[in-house]
Amino acid sequence: MTDAAELLAALRRRGWSVACAESLTGGLVCAELTAVPGASATVRGGVVAYATDCKVSVLGVDPALTARVGAVDPDVADQMAEGVRRLFDAEVGIATTGVAGPDPQDGQPVGTVHVSVATPAGIVGRRLALGGTREEIRAETVRSAVVLAADAAARNPWE
Repeated sequence: MTDAAELLAALRRRGWSVACAESLTGGLVCAELTAVPGASATVRGGVVAYATDCKVSVLGVDPALTARVGAVDPDVADQMAEGVRRLFDAEVGIATTGVAGPDPQDGQPVGTVHVSVATPAGIVGRRLALGGTREEIRAETVRSAVVLAADAAARNPWE
């Protein structure tokens, strides 16, 4: 069973749904989840908020935060995850933001990534320092986002 299938199965057992807010992954996390047969029972939807102003206007990220730290920040990821959870009325929100390259962004080097998972009980996040090509960074971000959510669901820290 894939990590995505394990995550969706764990969420389905709880009667929970999931939504994704993605920046550097450009919809790849949601695509990974919806590749699982039966995903429509659990996946509510996703938002690709590539531009910083879209993170603010669509997902409700604090504009003062992005003005102060830019879009590549753990607090931005946390707010994206919570924002997409609210937007889609889902119990779980998964968010990705970071720098896939080829150039640094907001003073952050290529490979700096923040992944967050929001639930009714709180938010868990992970900072990644990845290497490789743009494609490799994006692929590892997808894998890490799904694994973070699946691990958290398997440990069941929110009940």
